[in-house]
Formats: sequence, structure tokens, C-alpha cells
Amino acid sequence: MSETNRPAAQPVRHIVFDIGKVLIHYDPNIPYSRLIPDEAEREAFFANVCTHEWNLEQDRGRNWDEAEALLIAEHPDKEDLIRAFRLHWHEMVSHAYHDSVDIMLDLIQQGRDVTMLTNFAADTFKQAQEMFPFLKVPRGVTVSGEIGMIKPDREIYDTHAKSFGLDPEACLFIDDSEKNVEGAVAAGWQAVHFTGAAKLREDLARLAGF
Repeated sequence: MSETNRPAAQPVRHIVFDIGKVLIHYDPNIPYSRLIPDEAEREAFFANVCTHEWNLEQDRGRNWDEAEALLIAEHPDKEDLIRAFRLHWHEMVSHAYHDSVDIMLDLIQQGRDVTMLTNFAADTFKQAQEMFPFLKVPRGVTVSGEIGMIKPDREIYDTHAKSFGLDPEACLFIDDSEKNVEGAVAAGWQAVHFTGAAKLREDLARLAGF
């Protein structure tokens, strides 16, 4: 789904970036390949203990103390490995995607209206902003963990548009998740599925005159 999901209702005036896997890398395997060297054991840990669904609740606003306590009660033998998720989180966001960041900064330099909409725990997002200062450059950001809403639910797109005075039909949303792209379209936005900077430049040239 690399093409826009609906014909442009009106010219794009607002460009909204996702962050993880669009502007910065994210991979829990980076620290855990050291902590759990056996690949099958590591995969089982992520499938049954620190699952994607468990981590998503921190993006929805659950605090880490509660999240860790929940899993430690179920897997007391894995306490150190469970606590390691937050402790070593900074390693998971190992680098920026500089080609994508350059696109975002170029758009801002041109005077385009750029904001960000991300599924992110509140505290780790603040940490990410210190690690990657370009995350402070756009006009603003909606962080799921700060407002208790999460993509692809309709309400987070509506909240972002209202918070920043955006016309939904004039928004172009960029996300690596097809479900989140579909969520934006359901909210009346234009949207593209991010697969790389080269394709993003093509999409922006076609849809936003970039």
C-alpha cells in the first residue's frame, strides 16, 4: 500500500509524520540479542513475555512500574529480563533515518506545516527527543502515551487535527504501518505507506508538490 489511499480531496497543506521506523530506527532485538543470545529463546521471550501487545499498552499510557509488575507476577523467573526492556530501551532506538529526517527538515525549511503523530510511551518519547533533537523541530507532536489514545483508533487522528488546527482533508499522513495509514484514511486524511525515503520523495512530489 505505497500509494495514497484516496484521491486528494484538496491540496495538501499539512504533513504529519509518524516517528518509529520512519524517522528513527526501533528494534528490541538490539539489546536482547546480547541478553538472550539464543535466537529461539529470544523469539519465545518476545512472543510470550515482553510481547508487542504488552509494549503497546505503554504507548497507550500505562506506566512502566505497572507494566513490569504485571509481567513479573506472571513470570517471576524472568524479572531481570523484563526490567531490561525499559532499562535498555535507548539501545532499541539505535539511529536516525537521516534521509527521511532530511526530507522532514527540508519541508519545514520550505515553510510547510509539519507535525508528528506517534505511538510512543510518554517518558521514552522525552528521552528520544534528547537523543534525536530533530524531534523538537516540527510545529508539534501528539504522543499517544501522553493522551491515552493510540493509532489506528479514529480518536487520535481527530485529536491531533483539532489540537493543531488541521483540516483533515488537507492532511498527508506518513506511517510505516498499513493499519495506521488505513486509520488515517478512515479519519478523512490523505495518507501514504512509508517504505523508504526514495518512495516518500515520489509521494510528496505527486501529492504535495515537494
